[in-house]
Amino acid sequence: MKKSILFLFALSLLNNVKADWLTPESLWKLGRVSDARISPDGNSVVYNIRNFDVQKNKGNSDLWIYDFKTKSTIAIANDSVNETMPRWSTDGKRIYYLNDGGSSQIWSMNADGSNKKQISKTTSDISNYGFSSDGKTVWMTMDVQLDNFYGKDKYPDLPKTTGKVYDDLMMRQWDSWTNGSYSHVFVAQMNDGIVGNAVDLLKDEHYDSPLKPNGGDEEISISPDGKLIAYTCKKLSKRDYALTTNSDIFLYNVVTGATTNISSENTAYDKAPSFSRDGKSIAWISWDEPINEASKQRLMIYELASKTKSDITSDFSFNVEAIQWSASGNRVYFISDIAATDQIFYYDVNDKSKVNSIVQLTKDIADYSGYSITALPNGKDKIVACRMSITEPTEIFSVDEQSGMSEQITFTNKEYLSKFTLGKVEKRMIKATDGKDILTWVIYPPNFDPKKKYPTLLYCQGGPQSTVSQFFSYRWNFQLMAANQYIIVAPCRRGMPGFGQEWNDQISKNWGGQCMNDLLSSIDSVSKEPFVNRDKMGAVGASFGGYSVFWLEGNHKHRFKAFISHCGVFNLESMIATEELFFHNYEFDGAYWRTPRPISYEKFSPHRYVQNWDTPILIISNEKDYRVPYTQGLEAYSAARMKNVPARFLSFSDEGHWVLKPQNSIMWQREFFNWLDKYLK
Repeated sequence: MKKSILFLFALSLLNNVKADWLTPESLWKLGRVSDARISPDGNSVVYNIRNFDVQKNKGNSDLWIYDFKTKSTIAIANDSVNETMPRWSTDGKRIYYLNDGGSSQIWSMNADGSNKKQISKTTSDISNYGFSSDGKTVWMTMDVQLDNFYGKDKYPDLPKTTGKVYDDLMMRQWDSWTNGSYSHVFVAQMNDGIVGNAVDLLKDEHYDSPLKPNGGDEEISISPDGKLIAYTCKKLSKRDYALTTNSDIFLYNVVTGATTNISSENTAYDKAPSFSRDGKSIAWISWDEPINEASKQRLMIYELASKTKSDITSDFSFNVEAIQWSASGNRVYFISDIAATDQIFYYDVNDKSKVNSIVQLTKDIADYSGYSITALPNGKDKIVACRMSITEPTEIFSVDEQSGMSEQITFTNKEYLSKFTLGKVEKRMIKATDGKDILTWVIYPPNFDPKKKYPTLLYCQGGPQSTVSQFFSYRWNFQLMAANQYIIVAPCRRGMPGFGQEWNDQISKNWGGQCMNDLLSSIDSVSKEPFVNRDKMGAVGASFGGYSVFWLEGNHKHRFKAFISHCGVFNLESMIATEELFFHNYEFDGAYWRTPRPISYEKFSPHRYVQNWDTPILIISNEKDYRVPYTQGLEAYSAARMKNVPARFLSFSDEGHWVLKPQNSIMWQREFFNWLDKYLK
């Protein structure tokens, strides 16, 4: 009896102790902040918060508003349906947004959330929209069915057949089969606050704008007077579409209906047009090399009157993303990855010198993922931005236009996160085998004790050309790994933006080369620390990171005791089953039957080193992943088991390259840590 009382007392104490460690479940209780938009007068910010219900296995997006004067936040649209894409009217009196109740339509409400009403009634769902500055013209994107690939439509007497018939590429992309629908841009006039009849800018054209699958409203821009619409489109189809990156900026005249290609001389990506506030210029992002999706992203400015364009960033060695003009037209803001952080920059239009015209505004150890600008009466820009770091999910910050100093204004997750102890993040510079410096993030367990020895994970980033920046991931979350008492070593190996184009380029056609040496140099350096248990090290990664794990399995020389590869590339020859074949051709230097045979297939394909496999490996491969086909993981798993290497295979039938559903994600995390704990603890 006495023992039972003591046990119950101890249990009650445990239940009242604050939770110290992040768990997979706790990540899904965080509100996900996005799409902050500052009001025209600079007094308020409207933004989106998406929350998830694990039991219902779905999320819901609501709109909130922050008031600079009262420093308070309130929900202004939080029904059971999704409210997204908030946009201010020019006078700041109303807020437009998308409401997906029934179908996705444009709604409007007063700035305080009152007087909500639907203002569009299109026959198809609206996926993006925007208004001209005068508020008289609206553009929208909607899907239009133009082709038919399904057997049940071709053969009406076979209504239950599930067959699909294709005669050319592209059959599928990322997580969806091509179904014959195309995203088109429409334009309509506003009549007494209601959206009028919509005109299809790409009528009968079998092309997408914005580009599928990831393009959004940043790929379309309308002139202040509503007379011109600039949109991004890749006007190619079938095999030609799959083999090139050649998208362009098209200019549609709302009055005449004429369309002009204003970037035709560039045969690489041209994306994300943005009209200046006076309507005289258009800026956009232009890739400088065809087929190579990771070539330099330049800031181009086109003068409509003279029809001339300029490469503004010819002497700037970093990429340009998320461009916006200031209200005065004196600046073009953009985001660039520099030294493993994403910062806000601007181009000073009035400074024609090559030295001082591009300025780095923010210098935080953080990632800026988006921002919004308005002009104050004194002529200065007022900026709000979404910012995150390895230790904090996205929140909204006010950024000073002169100093770049930031001040946090929303604290969506502060109270909940205060329950947890997070690990320290350390920046290290580690020497590569060729003498270059590798910026490496090291994340320590909460309450780290240097006298202990910890199991340690090498994190291998995907991409391949994407950086290990200050991201707060809801899948590959460094703080969650640290909370499970692992040290994480996350190197910015060769092939990542933010360290100059030469560094970024050194991975292409050389997947198993210097980039793999960089990964090993980083883990070898950190593993010399007395608190690293060198007998309990693992390597984990997704996509190219999954490839890295497969490669290391055959080439690690007994460094590691456990591996996890998520949606990784295993056999470069069979990767021809991917969809965007320009990527395949550029990264591997052509198809495997080319003469002379590209060295990648002989030297860099992980399947050629299976004879060396001897380390337990968890392989994750999802059935709707068409970027790295599901069969890559099946091949690797079969090889591991035929070699009698301890292996486990995890797959989700309803997930693609990423695991997005709450319950799937939690299962993914549980299997992830179960596997690591089995072999590293």
